[in-house]
Amino acid sequence: MNPGPRSPALPPDPTLRESATFDRRTIAEIQRAAETGIYDIRGGGAKRKVPHFDDLLFLGASMSRYPLEGYRERCDTDVVLGARNATFPLHLSTPVTVAGMSFGALSGRAKEALGRGASEVNTSTTTGDGGMTPEERGQSKHLVYQYLPSRYGMNPDDLRRADAIEVVLGQGAKPGGGGMLLGQKITERVAGMRTLPMGVDQRSASRHPDWTGPDDLEIKIRELREITDWEKPIYVKIGATRTYYDVKLAAKAGADVIVLDGMQGGTAATQDVFIEHVGIPTLAALPQAVQALQEEGLHRHVQLVVSGGIRNGADLAKCMALGADAVAIGTAALIALGDNAPGLDAEYRALGSAAGFYDDWQAGRDPAGITTQDDELASRLDPVQGGRRLANFIRVMTMEAQVIARACGKAHLHHLEPEDLVALTIEAAAMARVPLAGTSWIPGQGL
Repeated sequence: MNPGPRSPALPPDPTLRESATFDRRTIAEIQRAAETGIYDIRGGGAKRKVPHFDDLLFLGASMSRYPLEGYRERCDTDVVLGARNATFPLHLSTPVTVAGMSFGALSGRAKEALGRGASEVNTSTTTGDGGMTPEERGQSKHLVYQYLPSRYGMNPDDLRRADAIEVVLGQGAKPGGGGMLLGQKITERVAGMRTLPMGVDQRSASRHPDWTGPDDLEIKIRELREITDWEKPIYVKIGATRTYYDVKLAAKAGADVIVLDGMQGGTAATQDVFIEHVGIPTLAALPQAVQALQEEGLHRHVQLVVSGGIRNGADLAKCMALGADAVAIGTAALIALGDNAPGLDAEYRALGSAAGFYDDWQAGRDPAGITTQDDELASRLDPVQGGRRLANFIRVMTMEAQVIARACGKAHLHHLEPEDLVALTIEAAAMARVPLAGTSWIPGQGL
């Protein structure tokens, strides 16, 4: 577990200078590794600063563009996911969906709360690894079933009971690697669903056992369509790395929806070195995915759902402007349920963390009752109240995006476009492929 926040002691001699390469955190990690002989494991997503949506700004309308009046003119937010091949695509009222988070990583009450909140605003939620729980299915109007390399909890009946199927090839926090669920979270119920021994650390596979490439993926997608009578949309989820090629291959294999997860996306647990040093930022991956779909003539025909560090309506609007059809929230959804609440700070500090740091998520001792399998802790979460909080948050995200879209003169979130954006930094301009603010220059595309 990472140490909680501490105020660094002042050096005894004011002329001493801390190394930028070997700072005190790095020295502490070297000493920890030398003492224990094991690498650090934690949950959550990347904590390092990377170019993100905050580095983009919208160009609101004034004279050269005509804004919409917020109280009198509509700005629609609906989205249809999976109409390419499925008989019953998902019709959602908002492009904000809930990302896959497993029962095991989360408590049963937390999964129920996610289903309740998503249903209240007519959007979808996703199972995650480990199978489908009755609480989640019972409270989810639109439930996406994740089909993962581990096959934990997978059965044909649940595939048919789902409203869509998401074939997971990678995750933003650990593309190319399998996830972990530490033994203290593998209770009798979790072990039974996953066919695992209780109390033993579990590591998911990094790739599916029955294919090695896109041709095999195409076969698997067809198998899933046949077992569900071609009714369900088939998603393919990739971790952001070689995004351009991965999106092209997924689209050609027959995916109805592609889920792109950037490196800021969270995980139940994995190696810290993986979270911080593998993958690329969501901002860098999104334009590559859009380009790949455009070149195949499939942009908007194959829907693109973006996840990894989505926090508010501004992030949502920027994703829409860059070409996404929807976003998925994970970490933000858990915070909305009540995780990392300031009122629990004392209990987080007792774990060696603090409110706002979420270093406890992998350990199963979450005082908010969300990322735990401890019955006493889990009982602290009221799934009805938690669902209401999540619904409120998604409503606010959607309204914030509408405010921005109207200011840009757009009557639908999907009408936002790259022309509505400028970048504050050269790095963000190059990644997002929009001009540096105050210029017409897009780095890498000439003057």
